[in-house]
Amino acid sequence: MRNIAYCVLSFLLVGSVSMFAKQTDDVAALKKLDDIINKKETYQIQKEKEIEGLKLQLAHSNAPADKYRLYGSLFDAYLHYQADSALHYINKKQELLPQLNRPELDNKIIIDRATVLGVMGMYIEAIEELERMNPTKLDKETLLAYYQTYRACYGWLADYTTNKEAKKKYLEKTDLYRDSIISVMSPEINRTIVLAEKCIVSGKADTALVILDEALKEAVDERQKVYIYYTLSEAYGMKKDFEKEVYYLILTAIADLESSVREYASLQKLAHLMYELGDIDRAYKYLSCSMEDAVACNARLRFIEVTEFFPIIDKAYKLKEEKEQAVSRAMLISVSMLSLFLLIAIFFLYRWMKKLSAMRRDLSLANRQMLAVNKELEQTGKIKEVYIARYLDRCVNYLDKLEMYRRSLAKLAMASRIEDLFKAIKSEQFIKDERNEFYNEFDKSFLKLFPNFISAFNDLLVEEGRIYPKSDELLTTELRIFALIRLGVVDSNKIAHFLGYSLATIYNYRSRMRNRAAGDKERFEQDVMNL
Repeated sequence: MRNIAYCVLSFLLVGSVSMFAKQTDDVAALKKLDDIINKKETYQIQKEKEIEGLKLQLAHSNAPADKYRLYGSLFDAYLHYQADSALHYINKKQELLPQLNRPELDNKIIIDRATVLGVMGMYIEAIEELERMNPTKLDKETLLAYYQTYRACYGWLADYTTNKEAKKKYLEKTDLYRDSIISVMSPEINRTIVLAEKCIVSGKADTALVILDEALKEAVDERQKVYIYYTLSEAYGMKKDFEKEVYYLILTAIADLESSVREYASLQKLAHLMYELGDIDRAYKYLSCSMEDAVACNARLRFIEVTEFFPIIDKAYKLKEEKEQAVSRAMLISVSMLSLFLLIAIFFLYRWMKKLSAMRRDLSLANRQMLAVNKELEQTGKIKEVYIARYLDRCVNYLDKLEMYRRSLAKLAMASRIEDLFKAIKSEQFIKDERNEFYNEFDKSFLKLFPNFISAFNDLLVEEGRIYPKSDELLTTELRIFALIRLGVVDSNKIAHFLGYSLATIYNYRSRMRNRAAGDKERFEQDVMNL
């Protein structure tokens, strides 16, 4: 009987020690995370220095291959740190492709662009980018990246949408691309993580934990460890083991912040759990940090995730503050007048903070409205260009119809032997006058829309090759050709038809002007379209 009692006591003692050790680990990890959040700017300054170092190398680089490599490094550095800059550098890589003569890089750039568009919350645009590719023509490495990007986009869409049917469809797509990743990826730790993900989605959390524990022992790369930590947190979350879920989310968040990653899910998920555990201060702090980083990175999904939950924590945080302030006021009233003045100061400070918060909200709203107006203006410009092109095409068709009508009248006149009528109809002066009037109207309309076109166009040319209209004309033939190109009419056949010249003449004009370009001759017409 004594032996049984001793065994039971020993078991309870060991369990208590293990639980105490686990709680101690969690507390230490939380303190470390709080310290890192407080010093977040230090890590970001270090990140900025690394980026500045890459930019300095880029400034001293002339070889296209070196510039392409440095653009890629800057894209990687900015991808989860500042998405707009990442998109800028992927576009820079695209501009260098003609100089590298490596067409296989085009697919990688499309995948990278789709990735950053996904980070920015432009999921439809990201998928449209991926749909441009033919997966049957991709090598194994590019095909894997293609599947991974599709899986990420549909995963984000599933998280983003609130419609149950749409969410189910996106989750099914995510599962399909996850299977594709597994089928293509070689047996290694990254594939193990994806397999564990699949197990979690299938409800096999225990199997996932076994796989991930083994992978964690073998992992050397820090980023791989971060993915394993996060996947472990999801597995424990499915098992309702909140302590371990919190622990691995803390490790993930620490790694994200230390590497200055701003697009993440770990810290806001941890804020949710802190709120459920009653730690309102940490929940508010973690969610505020997540919101700042999501805005700075332009990570739309993360921002939406934060803002959906932020009012709940903000309300709880304010209620907690109000209770604490009520207690403080009750204590302060019982002391000296100095305490009363201090209370008044706190009250006015609180009011000022609320006004400041309202000002920030108004500023944020004004920024969003400004972005919306900019998008509308951009769309208006596109519509304007499209309708000008259509208007010009209709006018040319009208001239063609007049010509056909003249010829039909000429045939009638010949059949009736009315020589005077035949001579009048046979005259081309009417058509010439109409064409001249039409081109004059075109010149006026174009220069009204683009009043600085002539000077801007000449800036693209060498000094001796610049073109200036005579006093009695608005646009020369060369200027008129490139005015059409600025409107988006780049087909030489259409330009020749519009101006009444032969195709060879148009080719000659375009070639001659390219040879006069002050910059890159291959990009000359593209530069004209950007005027």
